[in-house]
Formats: sequence, structure tokens, C-alpha cells
Amino acid sequence: EVQLVESGGGLVQPGGSLRLSCAASAGFTFSSNDMSWVRLPPGKGLEWVSTIYTGGGSTYYADSVKGRFTISRDNAKNTLYLQMNSLKTEDTAVYYCATGSGPPWHLRQGTQVTVSS
Repeated sequence: EVQLVESGGGLVQPGGSLRLSCAASAGFTFSSNDMSWVRLPPGKGLEWVSTIYTGGGSTYYADSVKGRFTISRDNAKNTLYLQMNSLKTEDTAVYYCATGSGPPWHLRQGTQVTVSS
């Protein structure tokens, strides 16, 4: 089973930035897999945030983060990224990376992002 370890979360003020990382375990054919970020806001359901596809690396975003978040991948490092700019309080959530482009999501431990003044 692939291991995915998220990092980079923290406390940031509104308008600030964070970059999340997701490291995949060795032996996982990272470059052959579509990868996504999803988030779980407090008291709400799971939300899809973004997906990056293999091949040409097409990217897609939820309307709520479009223009502010950028998903990227480094296949040589088996790592997925999420650059988050202009953060809002409503971006507060536990962020998870996942394989694939849709549910069911197989979530690991996630990383907490808190946007607060």
C-alpha cells in the first residue's frame, strides 16, 4: 500500500501563504497516478480541492480556491505540492493528499491549516 505523508500546514493570518507537500513512498509509481488534494473543514464534509493528472499534467480546481491555489508535482521526488496564497478563514481545514481524481478517497493523517488573525 502506498504511503502518503502530508506536511507544511500551520497557523497563518488571512492573506498569507502556505505550501503543502505530500511525499509518496518509494516503490509507488507516482508519475503514473493522478493526484488530488481534498480538505475537511471543521464541522463540515470532505471537500475536493484540486487534481493534477499524469501525462500533460492538466490541473483542475474547486471554484472556492481557483486563482489562489496551485497544485504541482515533482515526479523525480515522488512529491505533490499545493501552493496556497491569499488564504481566507474559510480555508481552515485538515488537508489530505490522495491518489486518483475522485472518491472514494483513501485518506492518511493529513496536515492542519488554520487561517486566523
